[in-house]
Amino acid sequence: QVQFVESGGGLVQPGGSLRLSCAASGSIFRVYAMAWYRQSPGKQREWVATIRTGSSTNYANSVKGRFTISGDNDKNRLYLQMNSLKPEDTAVYYCNTDPFVGYSWGQGTQVTVSS
Repeated sequence: QVQFVESGGGLVQPGGSLRLSCAASGSIFRVYAMAWYRQSPGKQREWVATIRTGSSTNYANSVKGRFTISGDNDKNRLYLQMNSLKPEDTAVYYCNTDPFVGYSWGQGTQVTVSS
């Protein structure tokens, strides 16, 4: 069973930056496209960004131009560089496959953007 462990979240002021990391057991990054998702209180989990096995990427309109997704297949790690953060980016961030194929969600990492 694949397990995801997200880290790197924290409290940051508007306009600040954070880099999230996702570690996965197994070589899942070589098999599936991987994505970052986020969930704010009272809202459904939403897709943020995807990186495919050929390294092409896609972003939600709300983060395009501010966030960058990348991966390291040798280290089984997925990253999300977040710049120009806004209060509306406040959420718990998760990684998983894209599309979701049933692997359990990790605990996520909390990102709070506030002055």
